Amino acid sequence: MTRSFVVSIGGNALLPAGSAGTIEEQYRITRKTMAPIVDLVREGRVVLTHGNGPVVGNILIRNEAARAQVPPMPLDVCGADSQGGLGYMIQQTLQNLLVEEGLAHQVVTVVSQVVVDGDDPGFRNPSKPIGPFYGAEQALEFEGTKGWRMVQDSGRGFRRVVPSPMPKRIVEMPAIRTLYDAGHVVIAAGGGGIPVVEDPAGMLHGVEAVIDKDLASVVLATALGARSLLIITAVDAVAIDYGKPTQRWLSSLTPEDAARHLEEGQFPEGSMGPKIRAAIRFLSEGGGEVCITSPSRVLDALEGRAGTWITRTT
Repeated sequence: MTRSFVVSIGGNALLPAGSAGTIEEQYRITRKTMAPIVDLVREGRVVLTHGNGPVVGNILIRNEAARAQVPPMPLDVCGADSQGGLGYMIQQTLQNLLVEEGLAHQVVTVVSQVVVDGDDPGFRNPSKPIGPFYGAEQALEFEGTKGWRMVQDSGRGFRRVVPSPMPKRIVEMPAIRTLYDAGHVVIAAGGGGIPVVEDPAGMLHGVEAVIDKDLASVVLATALGARSLLIITAVDAVAIDYGKPTQRWLSSLTPEDAARHLEEGQFPEGSMGPKIRAAIRFLSEGGGEVCITSPSRVLDALEGRAGTWITRTT
């Protein structure tokens, strides 16, 4: 039976913290990240999603730096900008790798809108960290001068947080399914997708928000009936007591154990928390398995030698 994978690639796997951020460097990193995806394409059908945190953060910095000369873009347009740019880079890089390996698959990027509820409580309680890290003094200044809500993120500094409503459905899903069923490699819902609300007449309108890309990946995987969700991030596996002397890597988890560790505060909002919640949701909606690992350990993880596997007990 052909395996089906939805692969959610973290933004930091494409532009790691501390990197220079040049286009040349991003292409080198993207090629390294895409290399194991070639083997997934050999095994079955693949749909890719990706984060955009560092890149959309850079777009927001450009917004602020050039606002005296160019009107700043709203957040949904910033997301669309990053989705198109990153999609192009991933699409071209993966296509070239497939050609090198003699594989005839076509790679296609679908700029994706994701419907959210205009009354979602996430709009009243911004929680999604975006953009760069700031010191405490700068964060306080931006709260006063820009009206941003700033929070400390995993002890690494302060970041702006924005609304992050729950994704309901992907507007372009019929087109994505057609491409997927035809055997193409599809890149969709990049950065969580462009958040839109639907009015009573069926018209779509962009909103100022950022959708969690792992939760959007769950919507995508569930709609496609994919069995496996791979979440690629900056670490090889999930750990409890991360960064402490008592740190312990986990090779496997049940959804119940994952929920318990989440409740205990083991998985912070700015790092592993959204991934664990997405895994629990995917399995609760009929998904078969979730693996969380780094780009370099994807193939090892598929052979059971790396990563953290989250599966139902029954």
